Amino acid sequence: MTTIPIINIGLAFLPVGLVLVVMFYWSLDITDSLVALSRMLIQLLLIGYALTWIFLVDSSWVVLAMLSFMLLVASSIALRPLSNQQAKGDYWRALLSIALGGGSTLFFVILFVLNVDPWYESATVIPLAGMIFASSMNTISISAERFIMEVKNGSSAPYARNQAFKAGLIPIFNSLLAVGLVSLPGMMTGQILSGVSPLIAVRYQIVVMCMLTGASGIAAAIYLHLTMAKP
Repeated sequence: MTTIPIINIGLAFLPVGLVLVVMFYWSLDITDSLVALSRMLIQLLLIGYALTWIFLVDSSWVVLAMLSFMLLVASSIALRPLSNQQAKGDYWRALLSIALGGGSTLFFVILFVLNVDPWYESATVIPLAGMIFASSMNTISISAERFIMEVKNGSSAPYARNQAFKAGLIPIFNSLLAVGLVSLPGMMTGQILSGVSPLIAVRYQIVVMCMLTGASGIAAAIYLHLTMAKP
């Protein structure tokens, strides 16, 4: 693959700029959007340098430290839709849910599906962990907000849990229905662009889709169970 020139990367921001113009024209606050874009740019630049070093070191302790950091950040972001008071009490539940649901799925795929050797091969583990934790984070985020709204509207806890779980999984099941027909997901597209046979890329994408569905569903189920069990 050819290296993208800096000026071309700048051009990629033009569609985003159009979205910001629409938000501004409709009198919407664009502060959060500008902060998110700035963070995206800075974070990706930093992680690019960090991963270059991590891949060279290839140490199990460094990989575990990176996974722990990713878990802490994902758990915090997952609770953004909640009020500060609600998020403060739910942080550990979100952390435990992503760690159990996402972590168990990650290591199952690494050890038994992909047979990664050594298990801490950073070039494989960290990208997979990023996909799993991000998907689990989004599912918990949607589930948490829906659960609270259902309870506020007078629904019983079991009904609120069920509706929240269904809502949290909507993006996942939409992606399952659309893959191959509407979308070619990032991992598959990246492999094809790098010259890998589409038939090989499909195998990896099947693993990824199952991995994300399982991790997200398990994490959301654990979170909702812990939320219902809290005093």
